[in-house]
Amino acid sequence: MQFTTLAVTLFAAASAVVAAPLERRDGGQATYFYQGGNPGACGNYHSDDDRIVAVNSAQYNQGLCGKSIWINHNGNTVEAKVADECPTCAWGDLDLSVGAFKALANMDQGQVPISWNM
Repeated sequence: MQFTTLAVTLFAAASAVVAAPLERRDGGQATYFYQGGNPGACGNYHSDDDRIVAVNSAQYNQGLCGKSIWINHNGNTVEAKVADECPTCAWGDLDLSVGAFKALANMDQGQVPISWNM
């Protein structure tokens, strides 16, 4: 009976580790952009309500297309899919879709400090 309990506990702990974001990147800024009917750098079309993100060029070039990231601002967290590249963004900065930005902050803010995880 103790072996079964130990095995279940270890499995639960391993599952929690697998579900957690894998990498932390702090210290960026988030802005937002409208989709404009064009495909993103990853080749897909999205609406303004989709929770997607454009990543700065240096980090985008690490093969992030289609990966989910978790973006944090002021106690709010949103999951978004990398769908585009932001050539004008600095390392750590993200350009969010309107839908993703609204989940984090008031649109009137325009730019907010963030941290994000993959």
